[in-house]
Amino acid sequence: MRSGAKVAIVGGVFAVVAGGVGYGGYNLWNGITGGDTSVGSQSGDAPRTGPVTPDEVTTTAAEFLAAWAAGEPEKAGQLTNDPVTAGPAVAAYREGASVSEATITPGTPVGTKVPFTVKATVTYEGVSKPWSYASALTVVRGESTGRPLVKWAPSVLHPKLLGADATLRTGEAKTATVKAVDKNGDELSVEKYPSLAPIIADLRTRYGARTGGTTGIETWIDSGSETVPDTTVLVLQKGKPGTLKTTIDPDVQAAAEKAVKAYGQAAVAAIEPSTGAIRAVANSPAGGYNTAFLGKQAPGSTMKIVTAAMMMQNGLATPGSTVECPAQVFWKGVPFHNLDNFKIDGGTFTESFSRSCNTAFIKSLGPLSDKDIEDTVLGETARRSFGIGLTWKVGVPTEDGNVPESSGGETAASYIGQGRITMSALNVASLSATAKNGGFLQPYLVARSLDDREFAQADRLSSEVTLGLQKMMNAAATGHGTAAEAMAGVPFPKGAKTGSAEVDGQATSNSWFTGYSGDLAAAAVVEEGGHGGDSAGKVVGTVLKAG
Repeated sequence: MRSGAKVAIVGGVFAVVAGGVGYGGYNLWNGITGGDTSVGSQSGDAPRTGPVTPDEVTTTAAEFLAAWAAGEPEKAGQLTNDPVTAGPAVAAYREGASVSEATITPGTPVGTKVPFTVKATVTYEGVSKPWSYASALTVVRGESTGRPLVKWAPSVLHPKLLGADATLRTGEAKTATVKAVDKNGDELSVEKYPSLAPIIADLRTRYGARTGGTTGIETWIDSGSETVPDTTVLVLQKGKPGTLKTTIDPDVQAAAEKAVKAYGQAAVAAIEPSTGAIRAVANSPAGGYNTAFLGKQAPGSTMKIVTAAMMMQNGLATPGSTVECPAQVFWKGVPFHNLDNFKIDGGTFTESFSRSCNTAFIKSLGPLSDKDIEDTVLGETARRSFGIGLTWKVGVPTEDGNVPESSGGETAASYIGQGRITMSALNVASLSATAKNGGFLQPYLVARSLDDREFAQADRLSSEVTLGLQKMMNAAATGHGTAAEAMAGVPFPKGAKTGSAEVDGQATSNSWFTGYSGDLAAAAVVEEGGHGGDSAGKVVGTVLKAG
């Protein structure tokens, strides 16, 4: 603590109370162990081995917390297994957060883990406010010394200090307070829409100065990264918020939040095809990483929307043309098969699309057909016709998809959304939006006029390709199509495409689903969710019904 601060360590487990700056001359170690300083290795003794004992856990935790509270960062650092990093971090906490008073209360150890609470007062330029939070530390055995040591992580100091360069700061906020509102002008509360927390933080950073708001005094976590927004943990004095209008639809957003909550790791995004306006974005878990915008995952068979467009643009197929759909094909020695090795005899391209026949797409292309096309054409189609791989300026950070040049078996895998292709839920929602609209309109969250940013542009689809995609996506969403069950009850006009993407190290594939209904398109991914209609389809169906 800075000069004049009051610090204390209290708690029934440790039964230690000390007052005054730096504990005066009180020997905390002796106060706990009754003078026994044999914990850890002694000079001349061989380093201890084996798990740390309960006494070592209690003692080491108390010593570390006491050094931290006393404003002794070097001592605190030496009590960890990474003193080079821990010491400066403890010093930065003391100096950067402007804590004028603090009490640290250890809880009951659970094995080697010791929970504790911090109750502090933060003071900056005469403005003070209480601040409390809970954290925990873990005690381990030092690999070389055998001493019991705190396992260092920045989150020991505060649970939201997750990055190696993250630090706590108190002062005048970097940006003005922003009140983000939905398309109707009503405030978007992170309590009601928790998935919007990182998005609103990004919007504040980017547009706070443009909304007429004023800065307040805050304690925040400085991420130390240009790509990760800072996180406010305490507001000492509120600034005057400026109003920032977004494109979020409150009904669609509420449905999206509820839908993804049913799954451990899931993301969904929804777009208005006629404008590109983003109507919803939700993630599970909520409030953390914005996977819906920043995900980089193989999109599985939802990629067949792009592949089908490429085939129609290059004269390889039409919705009514006959295509072969065998149970298995080989591409340059690499086998590809359909789910459960199904096949379609004498079927049309629409039937193969609606039932997600992998082999039909692969056999109709490359060395297995009489119309071999270059390995670069899929990527060119994705960029030129769907805007995938261009630079999107949505208003917050996004990953904008990648369809790289491929060769060999990887080319065939790319046609069905595997290989090195990566997309986010927002990218895949845009595929459906483009098919419904007949052309790509870059998704956006705040108006372009706010900062005159340049939107990504792509060529419109021809009427033949547009109608072809809509016909095939409608077939997938009705009758015996793979998306029919998930799209049951979704209003017409509608269309969809299922997908599942195999991921190395996962026993179950990721579930993908995209579709449109009226003037709303959406896409979802559920990690290890299985077939597209099993889980991601339920998310998208729920979102489309709310539009």
